[in-house]
Amino acid sequence: MPTRSGGTAAAVVVAGVAKTFVVRSWRPNRPTATVEALRGVDLTVDRGTIHGVIGPNGSGKSTLLRILATLVVADSGQAAVGGADVVTASLDVRRAIGFTTGDERSLYWRLTARQNLEFAAALQHITDPVDAIETALTTANLVDSADRPVSGFSQGMLRRLGLARALLHRPAVLLLDEPSRSLDPVARDDLHAVLLDLRTAGGVTTLITTHDLAEAAHVCEKVSVLRDGRIVAERTNATERSLRKALA
Repeated sequence: MPTRSGGTAAAVVVAGVAKTFVVRSWRPNRPTATVEALRGVDLTVDRGTIHGVIGPNGSGKSTLLRILATLVVADSGQAAVGGADVVTASLDVRRAIGFTTGDERSLYWRLTARQNLEFAAALQHITDPVDAIETALTTANLVDSADRPVSGFSQGMLRRLGLARALLHRPAVLLLDEPSRSLDPVARDDLHAVLLDLRTAGGVTTLITTHDLAEAAHVCEKVSVLRDGRIVAERTNATERSLRKALA
């Protein structure tokens, strides 16, 4: 699998990835259906950049990120993160990535933000958890709310906590599935500021899926348009208008 693009080392490389899901109805005598989520996707994300993937619902965005996060296995094709194959070197990939979804369900609501991060740090066997947690809380702008129960958090705060947890082990690559979903404009701008700072100060590579064309145009150096399981266009330093035309 190639690991470079235009002379620049690539953080993520996807080549010919396809995935079909079998959908079985719980009702008797109903036929089994198949859904082609991805149909031969090729994608390269250069190291130290923010790369967006946009597309309508059902276009395969979340499936693509889950394959890169080693949560779903592709039917065909190859994918690598930091040069490590997502199937044959899945542990190396998991060490390299931080992954969040736009629908966070794995937090413990009775615990505080800090306690949630302490639990995650223990699972990851982080050597210096106190420093890692404080750094993650600071990066995600959650220091003032660190000792509040998560049950009282707003959607924006939950997204920031998910990001903080993804950053605990200082990953080289962030995979963010619709991280600004349901956020108000202020919370969304705060999230964008964090991502831009991680890129500038830490050289972190981010692959982000979104429905928000303004978001993609604002924070992403390159945007790939995914439709019906295929990359149909790519735009560099895109405007919202150019992305709208690419989606049409």
